[in-house]
Amino acid sequence: MSRLAGKVALITGAASNPGLGFSTACRFALEGAKLLITDIDEDGLRNCEAEIRMLGGEVISCRHDVTSESDWQRAINLIVETWGKLDVLVNNAGIAVLGRMTDMSLAAFDKQMLVNMTSVFLGTKYAIPAMQANGGGSIVNISSMVGLVGMPGSAAYAASKAGVRSLGKTVAVEWAKESIRCNSVLPGVIMTNLQNDPLRENPEQFEAFSATIPMGHMGEPDDVANCVLFLASDEAKYITGAEFVVDGGYTAQ
Repeated sequence: MSRLAGKVALITGAASNPGLGFSTACRFALEGAKLLITDIDEDGLRNCEAEIRMLGGEVISCRHDVTSESDWQRAINLIVETWGKLDVLVNNAGIAVLGRMTDMSLAAFDKQMLVNMTSVFLGTKYAIPAMQANGGGSIVNISSMVGLVGMPGSAAYAASKAGVRSLGKTVAVEWAKESIRCNSVLPGVIMTNLQNDPLRENPEQFEAFSATIPMGHMGEPDDVANCVLFLASDEAKYITGAEFVVDGGYTAQ
């Protein structure tokens, strides 16, 4: 398999397993990409590295706080120094700060926006010059179906993910003539570590929610990773500013 043969990719938030970044990194490795994977969880990164090497992939990693401008500069410099270019950036790292607006502190809201949206601004800002030097590239931002529809208790999270969608569209229009594409993937409820705690605490709620999904079940990380792979590949060379919803039909209702 070689859909990403010769391409160099940076994937943030790759440590958590099961997780979207972890699955995307493994999928990219199977398709021939050289990878820089980043996260603040260094133990998880080592596990992801080991998995990628077992799959025969070429990978390096670094600790990376996606809210830090200097960390972004260091990550981009590392990938260019190692392989001479950057073809693909996957802005995946994120957190979910949930709760009713009246119960949420300004500090919690600000943290949500910083980790989920400001990080995408920073990553895009520093990836673009590297992609310009390479004659183009693909940026894939992980948004959420909650950036499309309202869901109780998710005001801060929804705002951050809606911001990611809109930011990506502007990037797409601004840089299309330089062959830099930018698209968003909007997952529904996917069985990752992000869901584990609430699933343990409220299994009945998850069962009830699954029943509202037209396909009748939650998604798996590879469902999202496969969509990201397509957008990163040359198969999507005429696609930019688009949004791909991976939610089992939930937002189609």
